[in-house]
Amino acid sequence: MNPKKLLKKILNNNRNIRFADMIKLVTAYGFELKRINGSHHIFVHPELRKIINLQEVDGKVKPYQLNQFLTLIEKYNLQMEGEEIERLPYKHLL
Repeated sequence: MNPKKLLKKILNNNRNIRFADMIKLVTAYGFELKRINGSHHIFVHPELRKIINLQEVDGKVKPYQLNQFLTLIEKYNLQMEGEEIERLPYKHLL
């Protein structure tokens, strides 16, 4: 799924997100896969000292990890690479 469409789906309170789509979204925000430790996929961002930990369960991402990602992009005002988008209010979803 297109990262912009996926973000819109998430902002409409859909937490049933495929793991592969979440990987696309995380990388669209500039995160890179640093390592895999068991089921934990650890992503880092070149400008942050924070990590994103994602786990796949039955092909889906865990909802609390999705919330952690939304909190992180809101807190640091991260934007998808290659485009300027308006700051979106994620806090109302958490």
